[in-house]
Amino acid sequence: MPSMYLSQARKWFLQSPPVEWGILHLRELLVGALRQGPIPQHVAFVMDGNRRFARSHQIETVEGHNLGFEALAKILEVCYKSGVRVVTIYAFSIENFKRSKYEVDALMSMAKVKLSQLAQHGDLLDRYGASVRILGQRELVKPDVLEVIDRVVELTSRNKDAILNVCFPYTSRDEITTAIRDTVIEYSKPIHSSLQPQRPFSEKHITHNIRSRHLSTAAAHIRAHSPSSNNASDTEDSITSSTTLHPDSPPDPQIPKDDMEKPPPTYLDPESITPQVLDSHMFTAGMPPLDLLVRTSGVERLSDFMLWQCHQDTEIVFLECLWPDFDLWTFLPVLVEWQWKRRKLEERERGRSGEDRRMGSIVSKAW
Repeated sequence: MPSMYLSQARKWFLQSPPVEWGILHLRELLVGALRQGPIPQHVAFVMDGNRRFARSHQIETVEGHNLGFEALAKILEVCYKSGVRVVTIYAFSIENFKRSKYEVDALMSMAKVKLSQLAQHGDLLDRYGASVRILGQRELVKPDVLEVIDRVVELTSRNKDAILNVCFPYTSRDEITTAIRDTVIEYSKPIHSSLQPQRPFSEKHITHNIRSRHLSTAAAHIRAHSPSSNNASDTEDSITSSTTLHPDSPPDPQIPKDDMEKPPPTYLDPESITPQVLDSHMFTAGMPPLDLLVRTSGVERLSDFMLWQCHQDTEIVFLECLWPDFDLWTFLPVLVEWQWKRRKLEERERGRSGEDRRMGSIVSKAW
């Protein structure tokens, strides 16, 4: 209970007009300083710790989630003002449906209200030109919530400067499974393009080739055993005309009609499936690579979030603070450290490319 009183006193102090004015201007200076260096273009957050925050402050769990949303709004403003182009948040896992019905219904109701507030004209997203995209399985969402989601997406669809990805409901394994399924469907459809090579092991392709060779062999045999060249020529003409020049003549019953009227279907080569092909089927297709992933509450695991998007240059940061306590002062050291590491990486890459150029010059002179 004393911690609750201390938190309220701290909140009252920070909201006093002189302190609030000073903090606002200091925040503007810090964000302006951040913009002078490299800025991550894609940042993801695992907003963990709302329930523990509620328990530790002896308040309702739903109120803890509400405070977590307030923290999100402040962090979104810092991100977009700093120059971050894409923010992805883990709002609701598919696994969360295993929680109590009361909490699941409360989270769904809160999502309806908060998403509507975010998308209101002139509010945060519209101010920074950010559009909302929902990543996840729509069929798991109730119709009334889905209606609000579609309205929010439509209201922000004209914003082109930034993106807010709301993973709801989502797991990375489900995203990867969906991408693989869509890729298989795409590669299983026949294509009709002369630019694409024909699959060499297509059943119809093999059958067509065998029958073509059989007809050629039969024609050659007849020409070889004909009594005169004229008769051979007549025979050849008759064979040719019966198979190609006279479409009204009765077709060979051994050749299916489909094979005679059109070439066998062609398919995309499975060998052409690359990580880039799968990436184009992910929910985040066309977005910048993930630069920074932050998880609060001290838990050091990804919890089935953005597993595909995490790559060798993704900085993953685990913080001890709970999500409702996450603010600019907690986020600022993370961004500064990311900038420092990125500068070191760029310097190392420049040094490596310079060394390669010097070695190339030495080799060319030696030759």
